[in-house]
Amino acid sequence: PGLPSVFAVMVTLIAGQLLVGRRHFWLPQWLLQRTASRSKYDRALALLKRPAAFVDRLLRPRLKFLTQGLAVRGNALLCIAIAATMPPLEIIPFGNTTAGAALSVLGVGMMARDGLMILLAILFFLSLLFLISRIWL
Repeated sequence: PGLPSVFAVMVTLIAGQLLVGRRHFWLPQWLLQRTASRSKYDRALALLKRPAAFVDRLLRPRLKFLTQGLAVRGNALLCIAIAATMPPLEIIPFGNTTAGAALSVLGVGMMARDGLMILLAILFFLSLLFLISRIWL
């Protein structure tokens, strides 16, 4: 409990900076100073190598209009909207799984310039809105 709200604040902080057009993100010093040991890094890299290769085969630049220009700011707004769904979903076990998936797919889509992933993130977001409407309304 509480962790999704912390992540929501961090996502909002970063997406807000993207929304106003910053090229380099400001992050708190305590977060920038976090480190991991080389052995943990190597283990994580070995673990993620096969899934990353699979994802790399799926991604390619397509529907670029969803990843360029004003769409970048729209994607930042979508990130903030997804983050806003996280605190209310904390009361449901695994309720933020969909929000995490939406943010992950959106981030991958933005990095790979893959508009199809952006569309998938929008579908995740619509399912989040449905979940919240079923809970709170």
